[in-house]
Amino acid sequence: MRNLQEATERICELKGSLVALDALLPAVIDTLSASALARLTDSFDARAEAARTMMLHSDISDVVLLAFEREVARNRALLLRSQSPAPDATRTEGVDALLLTTTQVSTFVGSQPKTSASGFFFRRDKQLFLVSNRHVFADAGSSHFPDRIEIGLHTNPQDLTRHAIVSLPLYRDGLSQWREAIDSGGTVDVAVIAIPAADLPVDAVLLAFDETHLEAGGEDVAVGDALTIAGFPLGFHDTIHHLAVARAASVASAYGVRFQQQGYFLTDARTHRGSSGSPVVRRRACGNSGVAPTAWQLLGVHSTRMDMSNRDQIQDESLGLNCAWYADVLMTLTTNQNA
Repeated sequence: MRNLQEATERICELKGSLVALDALLPAVIDTLSASALARLTDSFDARAEAARTMMLHSDISDVVLLAFEREVARNRALLLRSQSPAPDATRTEGVDALLLTTTQVSTFVGSQPKTSASGFFFRRDKQLFLVSNRHVFADAGSSHFPDRIEIGLHTNPQDLTRHAIVSLPLYRDGLSQWREAIDSGGTVDVAVIAIPAADLPVDAVLLAFDETHLEAGGEDVAVGDALTIAGFPLGFHDTIHHLAVARAASVASAYGVRFQQQGYFLTDARTHRGSSGSPVVRRRACGNSGVAPTAWQLLGVHSTRMDMSNRDQIQDESLGLNCAWYADVLMTLTTNQNA
């Protein structure tokens, strides 16, 4: 009992220290000149990046990484709000549409953070959906059963540092709020959850894929074609402008063929935990810059890394392959259930 009591007391001390730091930082900012504040921001960025690099190379849990990124983003936003934003660097104009369709998905049990993943927006008729993996919302194999998620949304098209967090319950009256699918191969690792318009900030800035992004537009997709996977690997992203990062990938199995009779194809890309739920897209060859939403064809939803159980962990490298569930399942998942 004494060890438990000491641990509880230590946690309380840490909470008190954090509250004191939360009070100190705004007070320090208020006393600084513009030039001193700029130097403080630069120093904070450098130290945060050094700490991030150290943690990414250490055996640290997703909960610690998620808490670190959240606090860095919060403190960075506080510093930026005290400065005049650069007029061109924070505008949504010129930002690739793909990054404005993608959001970080954080899972919680009550107030306790659990995991960090990726997701993207899909609009069907007038309904907006968040798309991610089914295992992000619930996964019996890892005893992962969060009761709510949080997603981030931009709130000012002229200033990408302006950001709001939206909390979505995963259950109402004991019933799961996400939609999932089963096909001939079993459970599909894609799920969607409707986002009520009333839950969105009135000034929310986002872009969403729709049915047109599932169409090939007369362009064939073949093995070796270049792909992009946009998401939040290990929670890593542009914490100032709240934008995802992208990995280059390629089609690594016969596109249009269900790999091993499952509803996915393979991609060749370097991915990490936290990328689950990322959109897998192909830049269209004809007629659109990356700024336009129609520049991208949505091919799949990244799920997990693929490896061989009998691989020699010493002699053989990881295959570096990933599962991407075919995106046409979204037409099933987003059908109007009241029709």
